[in-house]
Amino acid sequence: MIVEQIPSEFQQALPVLKTIQDNGFEAYFVGGSVRDTILGLPIHDVDIATSAYPAEVKALFKKTVDTGIEHGTVMVIDHGEGYEVTTFRTESGYQDYRRPDKVTFVRSLADDLKRRDLTINALAMNMNGEIVDLFGGLDDLKNHLIRAVGVPAERYHEDALRMMRTVRFASKLDFAIDPITEKAIAENAPLLAKIAVERIHEEWVKLLQGRNIKRGVQAFIDTGLYQYCPGLKDYRAELAQLLALPAIKLTSEEAVWTLITTLCELDDSQVSRLLRQWKSSREIIHNTLKARVALRALRQQQLDALMLYQTGLPLLLVANQVAAFFKNQVDETALRTQYEKLPIKSKRELVLTGNDLLKAKIITPGPWMGQILNTLEVEVVQGKVANQTAALMGRACELAKQSD
Repeated sequence: MIVEQIPSEFQQALPVLKTIQDNGFEAYFVGGSVRDTILGLPIHDVDIATSAYPAEVKALFKKTVDTGIEHGTVMVIDHGEGYEVTTFRTESGYQDYRRPDKVTFVRSLADDLKRRDLTINALAMNMNGEIVDLFGGLDDLKNHLIRAVGVPAERYHEDALRMMRTVRFASKLDFAIDPITEKAIAENAPLLAKIAVERIHEEWVKLLQGRNIKRGVQAFIDTGLYQYCPGLKDYRAELAQLLALPAIKLTSEEAVWTLITTLCELDDSQVSRLLRQWKSSREIIHNTLKARVALRALRQQQLDALMLYQTGLPLLLVANQVAAFFKNQVDETALRTQYEKLPIKSKRELVLTGNDLLKAKIITPGPWMGQILNTLEVEVVQGKVANQTAALMGRACELAKQSD
């Protein structure tokens, strides 16, 4: 196969390939960028593999960065763009099921490609657009099939995270998983427990953001991988609900966790604990908890002005996206309009401050001042008082008298 129209991302990197080839070495585009080009999908990172050893690569270019030189990777800087150039290599001795004990640089593209995880990721493309396919990856792309390179069990023993990558790609591309490959995942699922949570986390979130999450989730459950992920072992039935829900795309990690924790009927403390187990950031935990409150309001048709204000537009959109799974989604344009009509979007927009209250001698410093400002904030949002100095001063006086 020859790619007739080489995407601009590759064209910009062609000088790097040409420099390497002009000096007697082989060089190819490899990995996901080649796969996505064939599928007509957007390209992200352009990776290059070469028969040149790291020191040889560095000698060919004026500016390089040793981003992973122990594994053969050198970042080549060309016209302000950085390209990872990795030497063909073989790997051996995966005692921890995560990383090779030994990396050996080789001159053979075939030896390099056969260590890769999936056939659709073991494709290479030369500077003329010709595809090198040694393991049937092109046929698998045509047939919408996810299949491990070589013997699946060997690939998963080399790096157990590849099992999560397999089910994630089923979701991302809406491809079926080859039965032999899926059987190998089921047989080796316990190895996932040896993988760092952070690495599993990335694959899990991507799985739930795929084109057809049902494919990935079905395999995730059927193979038993869920049993070796933090906090999910006892929630098979709840996870299975994803298979019966409408096919709506999730676009953020907050949306993923809002959906999962709602299906599992977790309370806020359980949500916080689960997300800490998954090594989620404090911001993600905070945002998920807020989105869950808005989701409940949407599902109960109780999304009032105060809820809009307290949630904020970004998390309102997250909650509304998840609400679609429960058929409680509202029109997004109407939701945005409703939010934009709020009198204020944050407390900073109140025209009255604590200093104003002190100068007017309405109240002395203390906890009541904060409580009065909080009340004014809520009442402005609810439309009970106008966000105008005179109106707020008058209402503040009433509140101050009540506090006496």
